[in-house]
Amino acid sequence: MSALRYRALDVALRHQIAPDALLRAGSRWGAGDRERKESRGGVEGQEQRLKALIERMSTGEVAEVPEKANEQHYELPEAFFGLVLGPRRKYSGCLFETETTTLEQAEEAMLALSCRRAQVQDGMEILELGCGWGSLTLWLGEQYPNARITAVSNSHGQRGYIESEAERRGITNLNVITADVNDFTPPHPGSYDRVMSIEMFEHMRNWKELLRRVSTWLKSDGKCWLHVFTHRDHPYLFEGTWAAERFFTAGLMPSHELFSFFQEDLVLADRWVVPGTHYARTLQEWLKRLDADPERALTILGEGRPRAEAKTLLGGWRLFLLSTDELWGYKGGNHWLVSHYLFENR
Repeated sequence: MSALRYRALDVALRHQIAPDALLRAGSRWGAGDRERKESRGGVEGQEQRLKALIERMSTGEVAEVPEKANEQHYELPEAFFGLVLGPRRKYSGCLFETETTTLEQAEEAMLALSCRRAQVQDGMEILELGCGWGSLTLWLGEQYPNARITAVSNSHGQRGYIESEAERRGITNLNVITADVNDFTPPHPGSYDRVMSIEMFEHMRNWKELLRRVSTWLKSDGKCWLHVFTHRDHPYLFEGTWAAERFFTAGLMPSHELFSFFQEDLVLADRWVVPGTHYARTLQEWLKRLDADPERALTILGEGRPRAEAKTLLGGWRLFLLSTDELWGYKGGNHWLVSHYLFENR
């Protein structure tokens, strides 16, 4: 039944017959329905599901289907993300400090805040896991010229873009590696002052093992800093929904507290929360940029695809941005959040 429903939605998106108001209303209903489902059974039911999830996240591969993240996000044409994202290509939540903050300023503000909270200093050896389009990698290279940065990506396209940008900007203190996180070992384990990661852990299955590995990559006094999107109360898997199938296969929505259950090897030293309204505004800005030149977006997505398929893909991206805007803006941004964590080696 769900496959038939998704096909019907694809037709509506391709032909633009579903108005944004209807899509947004459905997304708000979906947010409320998700919270109702995750609250079922009261505190006993929630505790049982939490224990089952923690057990699942303590076994198996570090990442279940890493190729899906490439397929769904990272191996689309680089020009598409250049059209949608800000100048830093920050494909994650930004920080809007005032009502008039621009996307460019919000990218810079969140990158600066991230480095302050991670206590980064020039001259450090830094490992970034899941570097995306290089927003943090290139920022570190610019702001800390005596640091040495190793960035890890699951995508050859992202690596190529970062390397070309580093050359264009004259940044020489970084190295980008393409690797499957399941098999990755850094060039110099045990030598890193900081391990940093932005919105990668949501795609991971076995947090226990990944955090154990990170602990062996750090110096004894090293720290691990993470930026993760979360729900304030309920951790859950992305399953059985259109978004799960198209954008977050085998993905996870952590709760703000979830990392506290994974401290065998790294100890949680500090944590912070950013209201979801900041991510909602990030998504609104991306959607504005996409809607400013839909023909250009369609041309980019149509490379190697039939036009009908490109239209469906474009409609799907619009729905993704609309629905996640509604999710992080839900009830004033106090339910779905962005969380920051600082770990120390045990």
